[in-house]
Order: sequence, then C-alpha cells, then structure tokens
Amino acid sequence: MEQLFFPVLSLIMQWFRPRYNAQLQLLEAQIRILRSRIDASRIVPTPQEKAELLRLGALLGHDVAEVMHVVRPQTYRKWVRQARRGIAFKRSGRPRIPRATVNLVLRMADENMRWGYRRIVGELKKLGIRIASTTVRRILKDAGIHPAPDKAFKKPAVPWTTFVHAHMDSMAGCDFLTKRIYTLRGVLTAYMLVFIHFGTRKVYCSAPTLNPDEEWVMQQARNADMWLEDIGVTPRFLVHDRDTKLTKKFREFWKEQTGARCIRIPLKAPKANAMTETWIESFKRECLNSFMCFGLDQLDYIKMLWVRYYNSERPHRGIGMNNEVLDTTFQPQCQGLVRCKQQLGGIIKSYYREAA
Repeated sequence: MEQLFFPVLSLIMQWFRPRYNAQLQLLEAQIRILRSRIDASRIVPTPQEKAELLRLGALLGHDVAEVMHVVRPQTYRKWVRQARRGIAFKRSGRPRIPRATVNLVLRMADENMRWGYRRIVGELKKLGIRIASTTVRRILKDAGIHPAPDKAFKKPAVPWTTFVHAHMDSMAGCDFLTKRIYTLRGVLTAYMLVFIHFGTRKVYCSAPTLNPDEEWVMQQARNADMWLEDIGVTPRFLVHDRDTKLTKKFREFWKEQTGARCIRIPLKAPKANAMTETWIESFKRECLNSFMCFGLDQLDYIKMLWVRYYNSERPHRGIGMNNEVLDTTFQPQCQGLVRCKQQLGGIIKSYYREAA
C-alpha cells in the first residue's frame, strides 16, 4: 500500500509545483517593481517587522540572499547577528513629536499672535518640554501659521478681542436704539443713544427723540460723561459704529473732555461692538418688543424701568459675573418669605425676600 501511496503523492506534488513556483515568481516580480519605484532609504522596517522576517528566514536557514528584496542581504545578516547576541531591535530614526506637544504649540500660537517660534520654544521649556526651534517652526508652517509674526504684515499684531479684554475697565461703547411709535401723524421712529461701560456692564440710555440732530447727540454725550464720572470711570476708548449722526464734533468732545479715543468699528461688523449690540438685543427681546408705544413719554418710562432693573436687579452672566447683579452693594437675603416684584404688567419680574 505504501509503495502505491508515495508515487501518487509525488505525482500530485509535481502537478502543483509549477503553479506554486509561478506564484512565488510573480510575487518576487511585484516586489522588484515596487522596490524600483522608491528610494532605498525610505524602507525602514519596525522592530516587529524585523522579528517576523527573521522568523521566516530561519525556516530557510537564513539563506535569503536571492529572495530578500525589502532590505539588502547585508542588512539582514546584521539583524541575525544582533538577534544571536540578544540585542533588542529599536525603532530607527528620530522619535516623533507627541500630538499633545503639537497641539500645545498651535494653541500658544493661536492665543498669542505676536509670539514667534523662538518665543514659543521658551514657554515650552518652562513647562519641561524640550523641543528644537526648527521643529516648532515646521509645526507652525504646516498649520499655515507664520512662524515670525513680526514679518507677516497681513496679520494684525493684536487681535481685536485681546485688545478689548486688555482695556475692559477703561473702555465704553455706544450705539443708537430705535423703536417705532404710533402717533396721530403716523408711524414715526424714535431714537435713543445707549452707552455701556465694558468693565462693569452698567448702562446709560438717553431719553428718546424723533430728531437726533447734532445738538441732541452732543447733549447726550455730556450726560453720558457725567454718568461715567458718577460711577467712577474715566474711559480711554469709546467704541461706536460709523453712523453719520456721531459726527466729528462728537469725537472731539470725548478727546477734549476725557482724553478718550473714539474707535470706529469696520463697516458691517457689529460684532466689533458686541457688548452694546447684545444689550440692545436683550432690551428689545425681553422687554421692548412686548409693547406698542404711542408716545415718547411711554417709551421713556419703559426705558427708565428697564435700565434701572438691568443695572441693579437683573442677574448677569457676562465675563467675570457668576450670575450676579451689577450692583456691588447688593447683599443676598437668606431669611424671609420670597416675593415677586412685577413691573410693566409682569414683563419685568424680580424676586426678593420680605423682611421679617
């Protein structure tokens, strides 16, 4: 039986051997084609890949000179010697920069647009992160950030938000607030001029008028100046839009009276005066839009109650305000019955504790 089995097995092996050899030749040809397309220095096997090649090469007695195409046979023999000496394989090349470090570099560059790559290297060194200045420069260039901002004329030295936060206590903003009123003469537009101090978020709002001419605007500027003096603020900057009613005489008044510099925001950029715009929107949404006004006196009364409520009773969620009221003399009450104070028919509501 055995004499019959082995010849049959040999015939079967001879039948499949040419196909098997052809497959090996095809794989080798593909490896040679791919190898010719890349530089020899580009293929750097990992320690795991080296160990796998050595395992497969051991099945051939490490006689792999004719079939080793990924690296040179000399390199393979070097790996064999290292494995016999017990030397562990290590990853070749320079270690990669951790992603956390790259993110920190980009964060510093984004938050400090005047910092160059050398300045960032110094800050990283303070944090115990040592990295070459050329590496930081490459990271910034790959992210599309100029590594030396002083030489990038297209970028501003200081972002607008950084400038505003740096001068919050000495900066104020103003803008016009409008409301339609219904009279016997038809539907007219009433104007009010709003001033807000950025540091305390307190607001002054003028009485309404139907004719906001230069004389009226100048009078409101004088009133706002006295209001700022009452709350202990001397502004250095006054932010406003390019409304033609805010004339050159208006800007000269602030420069001569308080030394404040008037900064006109760019065209169609209300976010540059965001605090004033936000207050106007809050006033309209929470109060003014609920009323149809039939005269200036009614509008002035609504405005007066809202401004007083805003400056002294309304909790504020702005920067530095942890849902507290703007009045610094306010003291929370923990004892007594809770009562609701309603104004303007319940449009304005405020809660307080009744004294025992």
